[in-house]
Amino acid sequence: MNRDYPLDKVRNFGIIAHIDAGKTTTSERILYYTGMIHKIGEVHEGETTTDWMEQERERGITITAAAITCFWNPTYMPKTDTSKKVRFNIIDTPGHIDFTVEVKRSLRVLDGAVVVFDGVAGVEPQSETNWRYADDGKVPRLCFINKMDRMGASFERSYKSILERLNKNAVRFQIPIGTEGDHVGVVDLMKMKAYTFEGEKGINIIEKDIPADLLEDAKKFRAEMVEKIVETDDAAMTKFLEGTQFSVDELKALTRKAVIHNKIFPVFTGSALKNVGVQLVLDAVVDYLPSPLDIPAIKGINPNTGEEVIRHASDEEPFTALAFKLQNDPFVGALTFFRVYSGTIEAGTYIYNSTTGKKERLGRIVRLQADKREEVKKVFAGEIAAAVGLKDALTSHTFCDENNPIVLEVIKFMEPVVSLRIEPKTKADQEKMGMALKKLGNEDPTFRVSSNQETGETIISGMGELHLEIMVDRMKREFSVEANVGEPQVAYRETILNTAEAEHKYIKQTGGKGQYGHVRITLKPMEKLVEGEKIPKNVKRYDDFEFINSIKGGVIPNEFIPAVEKGVHEAMDRGIVAGFKMVNVSCELTFGSYHDVDSSEIAYKIAASQAFQDAAKRAKPVILEPIMRLEVVAPEKYMGDINGSIASKRGMIEGQEPKGQNIAIHAKVPLSEMFGYTTSLRSMTSGQGSAMMEFDHYEVVPGNVEKEIVEKRK
Repeated sequence: MNRDYPLDKVRNFGIIAHIDAGKTTTSERILYYTGMIHKIGEVHEGETTTDWMEQERERGITITAAAITCFWNPTYMPKTDTSKKVRFNIIDTPGHIDFTVEVKRSLRVLDGAVVVFDGVAGVEPQSETNWRYADDGKVPRLCFINKMDRMGASFERSYKSILERLNKNAVRFQIPIGTEGDHVGVVDLMKMKAYTFEGEKGINIIEKDIPADLLEDAKKFRAEMVEKIVETDDAAMTKFLEGTQFSVDELKALTRKAVIHNKIFPVFTGSALKNVGVQLVLDAVVDYLPSPLDIPAIKGINPNTGEEVIRHASDEEPFTALAFKLQNDPFVGALTFFRVYSGTIEAGTYIYNSTTGKKERLGRIVRLQADKREEVKKVFAGEIAAAVGLKDALTSHTFCDENNPIVLEVIKFMEPVVSLRIEPKTKADQEKMGMALKKLGNEDPTFRVSSNQETGETIISGMGELHLEIMVDRMKREFSVEANVGEPQVAYRETILNTAEAEHKYIKQTGGKGQYGHVRITLKPMEKLVEGEKIPKNVKRYDDFEFINSIKGGVIPNEFIPAVEKGVHEAMDRGIVAGFKMVNVSCELTFGSYHDVDSSEIAYKIAASQAFQDAAKRAKPVILEPIMRLEVVAPEKYMGDINGSIASKRGMIEGQEPKGQNIAIHAKVPLSEMFGYTTSLRSMTSGQGSAMMEFDHYEVVPGNVEKEIVEKRK
């Protein structure tokens, strides 16, 4: 069975944005224009294709990333000529900060992104977070300033916010024709033509001359655009300075190269709801975003030798894929979404998981049309699909050819900041709850389940109150588990501020074989790595812990060193001040001794744990609290009250700016002070204020607050 679509005609891209910027509405238009659906569903009516979960339709927000496969023939091609027809694998991602994990993991496996902005608000907090994720993954981007039909919309203000807050290399490729109620089309600066969209849902694209009142602006902005494009290529810049005029095709080729290398970010505009401009964005996806052939080859590690391995986007190379998302499907069961980087895989064969070292039979493969499934026999390099019924696969696991093993870099996720106590309502619920929580935790790596050893309570942790509310709701609907939940709790952490040393001997004599473990360790705050800095061989470094083995001359046999590290790690989980998990600690093992007969792993583990607690108590242990980045948007007349309320919550106001008809306040506030803030803000602003929060960093709590926390923990 051969590939039905050449690799250069494939585009894997995501649609990302802040909540309410219009991503899902844009996705619905894409599905309609590409012929995948014949009736457009609207978010406000709860009938969209990609928001298929009940909770999404009720709340009008996207919660889970939805994958869509569709096909697009660029509008500049005759309908009868399909030589440029391209397969789109699109992921519509959530905008709410509580579900940001979906954006992070989707961007890891996508080759490009369309970033949607609200034409009234411009850049918003989650726009910045998503842009940062895309920067981390070096993902090429196009920008679409949406909602130009809304009251207060301004293309120039929104465009300026992209330049100031995201990247100065964003470049206008279009300007709108009219705004608010008068928004009817766009001017394409590349072709210097105007376009309006007529007929059923704007299906007919009408090319016109640029309106006289916009011609001067269009000429000025086109000159700026051409200059920005040629600046990205030395040879083109030389020609440009010599007076060469570039054709549209030449400019497009230069733009494509520059976009793929993240040198420029073209900006388009329109209104998805009013059916203006979406088709031209799809043309830009074909023209400028990379195919799998245009992105760098994927790198991994051979698990047997530790050497770096490179895989190119080719069906001929050994099979390599990354699992990036798990989903419990009500009709087919467990789905494992994966992106194929090289090689091919067929249904009915065995798939090798190099992360676990296990093989599983790959019974069925499906390609996804949001909530519908198209069964396929074979998947090729550069494609995104889902395996049905894999038992051992988790997010970030690598699938590969067993004879050519490779392990790809894992996706890193944020630590949860809010916890809830949860208990089943009945005995029957108790049995089902464990299974439900395990499945939900496998789906979402930012949703954690733990139990309090002392009380036996089950604790669930996540990225925010809404995140946990949705998880409890899903448990009820999808797994029929009724549960009682406690009040939200902050995920505090502990760390040390000073350096301290401690030594501990664990000696236990019984009638038979005794126990003997002896270690000396030095604790200090963990330092950040400088970019490009290599980690020495005697150092094991994790996200929030570093273990340095400085033992000389075998005073502790090598087989007991992992037990020392484990003892320290377990002691960190219990904390010193109030029992919270400790982070950012560097532990150096400097000395020890052993007994030929009595030394054992358990003895070194206990000795290390005791030494850690002794040293940590003298290394100035402190409690850390999560600090949130807060944006409050409200009319100007409420600013005094809002500023006062933020100050009363130990918040630091960092600035404010106009946002449409309102003012936006930016602040940093401790999470512990923010439970229920949205409700009090609504009453403070007569329902006209809105707030958006996201985790920013951890900070040492003030002394008086630490005392309160310790008292509550007793």
